[in-house]
Amino acid sequence: MDKELLKNIDKIHTTKLGVERIRRNLSLGDIDVVEFCKEKILDENCNRCIKGKNWYCEVGKIIITINRYSYTIITAHRI
Repeated sequence: MDKELLKNIDKIHTTKLGVERIRRNLSLGDIDVVEFCKEKILDENCNRCIKGKNWYCEVGKIIITINRYSYTIITAHRI
């Protein structure tokens, strides 16, 4: 099932507020947040699952939440 997310990796995006929220939650500097998240999602150790309308991608100590239909990154945070 996670092949659907990987097949549509180029559709993944976020909003301006999403960029700010993810940078704050992950203590990221001035980097491309979407590319950072895509790299994490593509990581071979990433556990991807669907719960309701969202994808949850857990890799290392980070969880990335993505809307299943629009491929919008909603948030990312450390666990």
